[in-house]
Amino acid sequence: MTKMVANAVLFQIGWFACVLGGTGPWLLVPAAVLCIYFFWISSWAAEGKLMVTVVLAGAAIDSFLMQVGVFEFPGESKLVPLWLAALWAMLATTLNHCLAWTARPIWLASLLGAISGPLSYFAGAAIAEVELPLEQGMTLVILAATWAIVFPLLHGFAHIYRQQWLVRQMAQKN
Repeated sequence: MTKMVANAVLFQIGWFACVLGGTGPWLLVPAAVLCIYFFWISSWAAEGKLMVTVVLAGAAIDSFLMQVGVFEFPGESKLVPLWLAALWAMLATTLNHCLAWTARPIWLASLLGAISGPLSYFAGAAIAEVELPLEQGMTLVILAATWAIVFPLLHGFAHIYRQQWLVRQMAQKN
C-alpha cells in the first residue's frame, strides 16, 4: 500500500514539474521521479519495455494531435516537447501500480480514459504555454475519443508485458 501511495504522489510531482516547468532544469524532477520509481517501486527489468512503449506511443499520438491542430506548443517543432514525452513516462509508471484498478473491466478503462485524459490536457494547457485552437467542445470530443481507446490499449500493453516478465521470472527459477 505504501508503494502505491508513493507511486501516485511521485506521478503528481512529476506531472506538475513537467507542466509548470516545461523544459530545462525542471526535467530533472521527472528524471528523479523515474529513478526513485525504478529503484524502490519497480525495476527496469520488470517495466522498461512498458515505459518505452508508452513514451513512443504517447509521443506519436500527441505529435499527430499537434499536426492536426488539436493543440499548439510554442516554437516550430513538428514533435511534442520533451516535457510532454516525460509525462507519458510518468503515466507508464502508474499502469501496474496506483492505476492498475482502472484496467478491468475494459469499459471502465475506456470511460476513465475518456474523462481523465481530456481533463489532464485541459489542466495542463491552462498551466503551461499550450494553446487549444479548436473550439473547446470539439477538442473535448477528440481527446475523449482518443483516450477512450488509448487508455485501455496502454493497460493491455501493461498486462501483456507483466505476463511476459512473470513467465521469464518463473523460467529463471526452474
